Amino acid sequence: MDIVKVAVIGVAGVILSIILKSQKSEYAQMAALVTAGVIFTYVTVRIETVIDSVNSFLGYVNIEGKYISILLKMTGITYVSEFAASMCRDAGYQAVASQIEIFAKMSLLAVSLPVVTALIETIESSI
Repeated sequence: MDIVKVAVIGVAGVILSIILKSQKSEYAQMAALVTAGVIFTYVTVRIETVIDSVNSFLGYVNIEGKYISILLKMTGITYVSEFAASMCRDAGYQAVASQIEIFAKMSLLAVSLPVVTALIETIESSI
């Protein structure tokens, strides 16, 4: 029941931030960042489980490992960029959050190019 733990940590962090905001707003920001960091560590543990499961699936399915690797990289880029952009937005830095999101989109495009190339080659060979 890790979801209950994460939910309690999240709600407790938000309540603490709300309480601190009226007295010291800089402490409220720090409480929110620490809460997000703790939740982020829970996510990284889950990511290890997912990677192990995907690796075991590769033995059953005839898919090249590089495509699964690309999928995992894309998932990681998406999660980390969303986390960072949300933190910047919460701190009031929307412009920085937007730049992080733009960089993430370009990174996703760059990482996915081998898949697009393989798709084009497959289409070309079937014509």
